[in-house]
Amino acid sequence: MTDTDYSIWVLEYAHGESPVSGVLYTEHNRGTVNMPYAYVVLKSTERVVMIDVGYNYSKHGKTMADRFGVIDWQPPSVVLAEVGVMPDEVTDVIVTHAHFDHFGNSEDFPRATFYLQEREITGWLWALTLPKQFMMLQSALNPDDVVTAARLATEGRLRFVDGDVDDLLPGIDVHAAFDTHTFGSQFVTVKNLGGSDPWILAGDLAYAFENVTGIDDSGIYIPIGNAIGSQLKLLEATEHMMQVVDRDAHRIIPIHDDRLPAHFPSRKGSTGLSVTEITLAPNEVSQVR
Repeated sequence: MTDTDYSIWVLEYAHGESPVSGVLYTEHNRGTVNMPYAYVVLKSTERVVMIDVGYNYSKHGKTMADRFGVIDWQPPSVVLAEVGVMPDEVTDVIVTHAHFDHFGNSEDFPRATFYLQEREITGWLWALTLPKQFMMLQSALNPDDVVTAARLATEGRLRFVDGDVDDLLPGIDVHAAFDTHTFGSQFVTVKNLGGSDPWILAGDLAYAFENVTGIDDSGIYIPIGNAIGSQLKLLEATEHMMQVVDRDAHRIIPIHDDRLPAHFPSRKGSTGLSVTEITLAPNEVSQVR
């Protein structure tokens, strides 16, 4: 295993029901679908990197989880232990966007440096100044997390990203998707084997496989329904992801799709939540067998 080859695990930490129309923009009046809430662990010989950190089921985080009907929450100490990692071993966190279920639990990772698009935070600060009639924009934002970003900055543990950045961390690129799901969403490319074995962690730019492959594998992109930006920009972000992986949709990982364990090696963890192994770096031991 080299410094820039990463094992990748998607770890479910809670779950809930979501309207199908929020997952697939065109599919209205089709009821609900189970939605895992998950984050991603990347492990190399030198680093333990997380893509997002979930939320803390306390205070306003609990209020928001209850509002969205999220259940069976488990803390990172329990969830990460399924792949032999402890929260204080996490060196870096790349935040795909600042919604409560992706950025709401930074306090459990005391040694990590956090990376997110500058436009994400400035966008949310702007949204918080708007009058009451625009509050829909804030529906999945915990304002406490904006305060947390300021605290991380004062501690020297927040790094703003401006657009696409190659090798933000060794073997890891980030790609901006402005005005899509949120103001400054981003997706992450892991360039294993010097880039010949790439994997994309899509954040919330893709909730389900069909966002990328189309319904019944039609090849027609279907954007997510839950977005504050434009559907066109979501489609453009999907095309960008496909270009990065040479149009191999299997390499774009939608962490909110409960069928992910059917596509990759997986098991149920001790709490009944899924542990999915996307790929293993050389000499790494499988955590699902």
